[in-house]
Amino acid sequence: MNRRDDNGVRQRLIDAAMQCFLDDDYHRVSTRQIAAAADANASMIRYYFGNKEGLYEEMIRSILQPLLDVLESSLLSSTEGFADYFRIYYRTMQENPRFPVLVLKVLALNQGPGKRFIQQLLERGRQRGREKIELLKQHGLVEPEFDPDAVRIAFVSLAMLPMLIKPVFEEQMEREMDEAFLEQLAVLNGRLFSAGLLPTKEE
Repeated sequence: MNRRDDNGVRQRLIDAAMQCFLDDDYHRVSTRQIAAAADANASMIRYYFGNKEGLYEEMIRSILQPLLDVLESSLLSSTEGFADYFRIYYRTMQENPRFPVLVLKVLALNQGPGKRFIQQLLERGRQRGREKIELLKQHGLVEPEFDPDAVRIAFVSLAMLPMLIKPVFEEQMEREMDEAFLEQLAVLNGRLFSAGLLPTKEE
């Protein structure tokens, strides 16, 4: 198996796992079922991921990692970067439209073994986000009294809700939340978020 085929099988297994775990409860999904959906041999799951739980965690990591990587970059060195971060989040979820539902199933309904793993990833994001907010405070771009956790929750609310109930919004609007719509939403939310963080001017 050459490297190109190697990467293809691995990604097919991750994609198939996403579909299978969304369609059914974690404990009812078998490695054979995932392998069949990926047109691969079940032994490849053991080869790449160790076991079903390892595949489950890698599936989650592969989607969340780009969002966490942004927090390691210079993108949020100024409040102008918030619109870009919304863009990255919306694009990631547009490419994986059922992922927010999967996260909700794990965190709220305790379905699947990934709760602790997702919480670890979110805690990493929390710490990096706190560092970014403190840096922005030092530059006078964020109200000094704002709790970084409150800022993070406000951001997550603006980012996650539109994608979590996207079908509801689309039904109400009778149109698709396509790339152009999400671009406008990212710009709007970026402006709202940035303006809301600004320090209060003294009278």
